[in-house]
Amino acid sequence: MATPGELLRQFDQELGNLKQDLLRMAALAETAVGKSLLSVTHRDSDLAREVITDDISLNRMELAIEEQAFKLLALRQPVATDLRLTVAAMRIATELERIGDQAVNIAERALELNSSPPLALSIDIKVMADIALGMVRTSIDAFVNQDPQLALQVCQRDVEVDILDDEYIQIILGQMIQESRWVIRLHHFLIIVRNLERIADLATNIAEDIVFIVEGRVIKHRCEDMMLA
Repeated sequence: MATPGELLRQFDQELGNLKQDLLRMAALAETAVGKSLLSVTHRDSDLAREVITDDISLNRMELAIEEQAFKLLALRQPVATDLRLTVAAMRIATELERIGDQAVNIAERALELNSSPPLALSIDIKVMADIALGMVRTSIDAFVNQDPQLALQVCQRDVEVDILDDEYIQIILGQMIQESRWVIRLHHFLIIVRNLERIADLATNIAEDIVFIVEGRVIKHRCEDMMLA
């Protein structure tokens, strides 16, 4: 029979494995978003197809992380910070899988757009894309460093994305009215803008989970208020 010390070391190793798997999944999700955005801005269909193909890895990683977390909860019965980390890991894995889904959606739009001549858009999609991708990276950094203040910075940036989302949608709709022959291609950009807004929301959800892990505070739907506190 294992001694208490051996059991503690086993638990620490299992928890460390969970963290590492979550970081690997986060890196893959970040890469998927980056590639999907390049597939649009650089009209690179090969990158778009890579994003679509690689998405199955994110799906498998989500299931593996959930299984690890459930085993830890059932067999190790963690408490305090370890319990919060285990529970939040499942939520973060789900958010990362959804980020991957948004990247796939963008890549699919890129394939459609790249098969037609480029449009002279009245918006700079790269501005919104850079912010959304930066939010994903910052949320991952916050997890690595267990830094709730860094996580709250993600909330602040989400406001910027929401403003751009409203602005860009109105501009695209206006272009649709003015240039009816571009409606289908403009609709693809409309979907991309909504995907970027959703990626920012999912990054914010991860940031909220970081605050929960470190401080035990549930700030879901109150992330922006915490910036003012």
